[in-house]
Amino acid sequence: MKILLALIAAILLFGAGVLSAPRLQPLLARWSLETTGSDHTAAPTERKPLKYRHPMNPAIFSDTPAKDDMGMDYIPVYADDDKTPAEPGIRIAPEVVNNLGVRTAPVERGDLSRRIETVGYFDYDERALSHVHLRANGWVENLKVRTLGERVRQGDLLLEVYAPDLVNAQREYLQALRGDQTVLKSASRDRLLALGISESQIQQLEKEGRLRQLTAVYARQNGLVSALNIREGMYVTPETELMTLADPSTIWIKAEVFEQQAGWLAVGQKAEVRLPQAPGETWEGVVEYIYPDVDPKTRAVRARLRFANPGERLKFNMFAAVTIHTAPRAKALSIPREALIRTGAEQRVIVARGDGRFEARPVETGIESGERVEIRSGLKEGEQVVTSAQFLLDSESSVRASLQRLAQPAAPTIWAHGVLNSVEAASRTLNVAHEPIEQLSWPAMTMDFPVAATVNLAKLKPDTKVRFRIHEGDDGRYVIDTIEPTDK
Repeated sequence: MKILLALIAAILLFGAGVLSAPRLQPLLARWSLETTGSDHTAAPTERKPLKYRHPMNPAIFSDTPAKDDMGMDYIPVYADDDKTPAEPGIRIAPEVVNNLGVRTAPVERGDLSRRIETVGYFDYDERALSHVHLRANGWVENLKVRTLGERVRQGDLLLEVYAPDLVNAQREYLQALRGDQTVLKSASRDRLLALGISESQIQQLEKEGRLRQLTAVYARQNGLVSALNIREGMYVTPETELMTLADPSTIWIKAEVFEQQAGWLAVGQKAEVRLPQAPGETWEGVVEYIYPDVDPKTRAVRARLRFANPGERLKFNMFAAVTIHTAPRAKALSIPREALIRTGAEQRVIVARGDGRFEARPVETGIESGERVEIRSGLKEGEQVVTSAQFLLDSESSVRASLQRLAQPAAPTIWAHGVLNSVEAASRTLNVAHEPIEQLSWPAMTMDFPVAATVNLAKLKPDTKVRFRIHEGDDGRYVIDTIEPTDK
């Protein structure tokens, strides 16, 4: 406990600049010893180099001590050297893994498709609507259909109407039948048809030989009365919509899709509908039409879906949850969506490498399909990703990485003098004949240095005495980050 408190205090002092990194290292080492349960101090052992690195080119190694062309000794590299990359990730004891409840899932390859989740409302199939109108002025008599939603069948009597024009047309036709005027007979018959009298009604008129004061109006299809705009005794004109019949055997859903998802839609795609009052049940349909405009208020695109309606369980104007399946993406790598850790900077997963080893790895994602997410880069098929307790493992990995960064000694500031021979602006390289650099045990020599992006090369001229500062880059090469003319 005392060691832990001392460690916390040391980190705080480090952050304040009071304690340097080299002084922090012994505390970290002592803390590591305490946490592993060791009760003795390991005996110091002689460090043996694993290999030897070229002093100027970190990509060149030697298994034995050597010198470069300038007579400089190769630098020994030890197993615990900071330049030797450590194995990524963390390692956790098996019992701790069990206590955390860590579960994993494999990275799999298979077909994925985008799914559009939205809502919609049921509407009549407009192609199965029948509007009832008269073709003459008249009065509604003997109204048989009196309520909305009433069910009718094709051929059922809807109403009778008294229309003087229809009565006169019947009279003219009967007079033409009694005479021997073929032209008048044909013209009178055509007039009856034009006024909406059916062929069967004309044949009945011919058979009976007497006109009817009331003209019957019959249903042209099976359906429900979805609109009723008349009452008995009303005066109606051809512009008056008497009623509307709708066929409920098929039904439409008009779904609204976000504007950014509009490109995923296509006619013929499969769709599913779920209703709150019928849990576990789905109705299957297809995308029949995509409307060409975007709603200026909702910024949504409307899609029309068609569904069969056996038993008429789907009711007009009901709301429903709609899922539209887009074209699948074949042989895509994917992981469970719960395995993905999303941050503001990146997306990553925790990879289980076996033997209690875990690694936080950034990934590039693609489409999402249900509970799975496409992985475009960062993972291979068959690798195991953590699907539970991954946030704890990710936090542990970040903490350990931070402690390692604190334990590393700060890079020394190295200044040197020399003469600038040439400036290569394209490659951002300076050729400098520098004096000996004691911190690095370098003799006086001429060499190329890469230049940091913060250095303005336009102000540098060859054959100039300069004073410059260098630091070791990520690739092991020394980079000039500051350079200025000097008289020395």
